[in-house]
Amino acid sequence: MRTTRAQSITGWMAAMGGALLGFFVSASTASAELPAENAKDWKLRQEVGNIRVYTIDQSDSSFKAFKAEALLDTPIENLMAVMINPGSCLEWVHNCTESYAFGEGNFHDRYAYSVNNMPWPVTDRDYVLRIRTQGDEETGEIIMDLNATPNQREEFRDRIRVDRSDTLYRFIPRGEQTRMVWVQHTDPNGSLPGWLVNSLLVDIPVRSLQALERVANKERYQGYELVYDETGKLTSVRNSAR
Repeated sequence: MRTTRAQSITGWMAAMGGALLGFFVSASTASAELPAENAKDWKLRQEVGNIRVYTIDQSDSSFKAFKAEALLDTPIENLMAVMINPGSCLEWVHNCTESYAFGEGNFHDRYAYSVNNMPWPVTDRDYVLRIRTQGDEETGEIIMDLNATPNQREEFRDRIRVDRSDTLYRFIPRGEQTRMVWVQHTDPNGSLPGWLVNSLLVDIPVRSLQALERVANKERYQGYELVYDETGKLTSVRNSAR
């Protein structure tokens, strides 16, 4: 195995087994429920600094999908160090109040549980996600797919389990910066007021990406590198200092 800029977080990777989400048989197959990134019907909803958020109607759902695009001022290694940390949801995903890995898995295919705090009197939503990751050394691009697998964990009385959620994270290195595309469609179950749904579609990606850029530049996420096999496929992310 050859290494290129990377560290292995083998401990949690083995435990995590997978989640923004590799569902990767291929990116297109894994994200079959999501609208195409270049679909003509995307509507720009908000632009804040280096972040643009779009929404699009879904023919089989009353809830829109969103796409967020950003040029983050941090290298891709830092971002992947964040992504392989199962508890990092609390650091950067807006309203995430609980997150951990569970079950057996590996870098490419693993599971995570997370909770999203909702404003009173709306009931909190929880997610059981299968996460699949793939990367290519030649292009430098890394893709993560996160899909709801609700029956993998017992439900809680005080939370509503989200049974339909599909997310794609695409990371493209741009020197010391990283272009990130985040496409997501979630049907949150239960009754939700329209104002809340509409605000979440824009607020969550904007606030989350702003936080992700800050978090990825913290000291604890420095010094990581990406590890590729002899075919140029990403196999892990490791701390080069260890």
